[in-house]
Amino acid sequence: MTPPDALHCREFVELATSYQDGALPLPERSRVERHLALCPPCQTYLAQLQQTVRWLGQLTATAPLPPARQALRGLFRASQRGAV
Repeated sequence: MTPPDALHCREFVELATSYQDGALPLPERSRVERHLALCPPCQTYLAQLQQTVRWLGQLTATAPLPPARQALRGLFRASQRGAV
């Protein structure tokens, strides 16, 4: 029998970022951890999320090349006119 507060995979996906960031209240965090202990697909999803966060943390900001900058400005101006 499934416990009444059991977490489903879809709900886990919605909570995964907050869990990763340590932003869940303790009762919700406990639900997530109970689910993770029994769900290999969600364990994989969390590992992929954590790896993505690590990779993104290594990126450095660079200015876009002039052609890209010009294209972005054009899109921004078009969106301001309601053309996009």
